[in-house]
Amino acid sequence: MRRDSRRASGRPAGQTRSEPGPEFARLALGRRLVYLRRELLPLAQAIITRVEELRARAGSEGSGNRRSAIRLALENAPELVVRLSRRGGMARLLFDDLYFGMSPRPVRELAVASEAARRGIPVAEPMGAMVQWVWPGVYRGAFITRALSGLTLWEFVRTDDDPRVREHVLRLAREAIDTMHERGLVHADLNLHNLMVVTGAERFSVAILDLDKARLLRNPVPALLRRRNFARLLRSATKLDPQGRWLDAPARKLLTEF
Repeated sequence: MRRDSRRASGRPAGQTRSEPGPEFARLALGRRLVYLRRELLPLAQAIITRVEELRARAGSEGSGNRRSAIRLALENAPELVVRLSRRGGMARLLFDDLYFGMSPRPVRELAVASEAARRGIPVAEPMGAMVQWVWPGVYRGAFITRALSGLTLWEFVRTDDDPRVREHVLRLAREAIDTMHERGLVHADLNLHNLMVVTGAERFSVAILDLDKARLLRNPVPALLRRRNFARLLRSATKLDPQGRWLDAPARKLLTEF
């Protein structure tokens, strides 16, 4: 096993690193490239083995709109969630979990997520990323976060029938999105599955999930890009709840109006 750590890139404050920061160790294991938080290094082999076992069952369990997020429990480790990279749309019929390029998306996502967390954006805590090269320029990927206890926003609005609680949670979701924008994060696929309602200590909070293809700016997100994020979120609400049974017009306005 070869192990080397990467120092911070020395970029100006607020600019996105091209690779994860020094809190992550880089492991090169044959055709695998693995980044893990340093406290997880003693469990590296167990994590790798478990992720591969989960990959073999991909699609038969898991959550999210592609059923790609799966809980990963190991002894002497925090509970983790691994999100296996899987394509959506028509591309899934041709490539499923294969991706192309020499700059793997899970590694870029880890760099973005770790910087977003440093900026105080409410994201799931990033714990690592894995890439398995199939051929040069062709890979399968996985992204690892600390597990959160709760429901996606879409699951939550269909579960809690107290209108006051639902309005409170929608306001929290909107605050999370506004914080994301003010601190420079542009989400590439903001939808009801990618907002997590976290429960704990008798209070709610909302975390933003799935930063694949997201990007960080040095300044607050400009109005045009904010509108695109809100338009994407509104399309998600309209597609999942076309009759407005769980998200009526006032709820959609609260969540998506700009």
